[in-house]
Amino acid sequence: MNTKQPLDNLLPEIRRKALKRVDKRFPHEMAASWSGDDLMYSGPGRSIFIVLPTPGCAWALAGSGGCSMCSYIADSPLEEVSSDALVDIFKREFQRQIQKCEITGPTAIKIFVSGSFLNEEEIPVEARRAIFRIINEYDDVEEVVVESRPEYVNEEMLKDCCQLIPNKIFEVAMGLESANDDIRLQRINKGFTTEDFQKSMNIINKLKSDFNVRAKVYLLVKPVLTSEIEAIEDAVKSAEYAEGVGVDRIAYCPSTIHKGTLMEILWRRGSYQPPWIWSAIEIIRRVRNLVKIPVIMDTAGFGTRRGPFNCKKCNSKLKDAIIKSNIKQTIPEEFECECKVKWEADVEFSEVTRSTTNLSKNH
Repeated sequence: MNTKQPLDNLLPEIRRKALKRVDKRFPHEMAASWSGDDLMYSGPGRSIFIVLPTPGCAWALAGSGGCSMCSYIADSPLEEVSSDALVDIFKREFQRQIQKCEITGPTAIKIFVSGSFLNEEEIPVEARRAIFRIINEYDDVEEVVVESRPEYVNEEMLKDCCQLIPNKIFEVAMGLESANDDIRLQRINKGFTTEDFQKSMNIINKLKSDFNVRAKVYLLVKPVLTSEIEAIEDAVKSAEYAEGVGVDRIAYCPSTIHKGTLMEILWRRGSYQPPWIWSAIEIIRRVRNLVKIPVIMDTAGFGTRRGPFNCKKCNSKLKDAIIKSNIKQTIPEEFECECKVKWEADVEFSEVTRSTTNLSKNH
């Protein structure tokens, strides 16, 4: 683990101020669920997403300030949630989605928390096992996906999870964000090195011969203090690295502006902008030709004030093209819009116009 505090020690103070503004809510009020079409290992299917309220990301609460772009800690009760409460909440949200659309075909269950599902201080072992036993009753559920920081990935934990759902794929999704240690540690404040990540991948890869366990990584497109061209190049290089170390699936997360983060502060100063949608298209075009594993480009926030944006004429069209590309794993068709020349100029001169914001300035 890397505990050196980058970004002039701004993040802990930013986090403290943000948490002071969080309204107190009960755990069941913070739960959420939804479903939608998705790409599974077997092909097109449906995913059910369930957000469980846990005490909060241990990294963000440990004095580090957490990651420079993330505000999910604000959606946590910031107190212990009992196993019984977590299981009851899961049952309620799961049934809500089943009532909307029965599980009758290839389905994935994706369980989100504000931190790490594999951290037993966030999800107690009793709750984890009870939730997996419920899921295992549904034959059409082919995949169970959870999120975790790499330090919570251990052999005993993974074996226990896989044995509870023996006929399903168990996937651990980790926020690698970038294969570049400098970007991950100094601009994102992720708190772990590629060596730390590699250790978790070694454990997963070792178990693949006996268990149906997989690894997915999230890659952040355009962290703070990163130019447009650097964001594209890093996204491509990080995908190549991920495939090389045995990652089974990649999900790109183009930056969106979360409240109470360093990214928001820089954005409000005019010193940061989320990536162009054109950049997301460019990444897809290049990566599809470089790696053989499935690659998804998240489109959350596309076309909004706080998210990736081109212009009003092409935002929704390109978003739809990317969604189709995600499902079919194809390269989006050529598309032209008058705003593309502005993106091309931004990419060409982005190293010259990158932010020189003084982070030590009173924020």
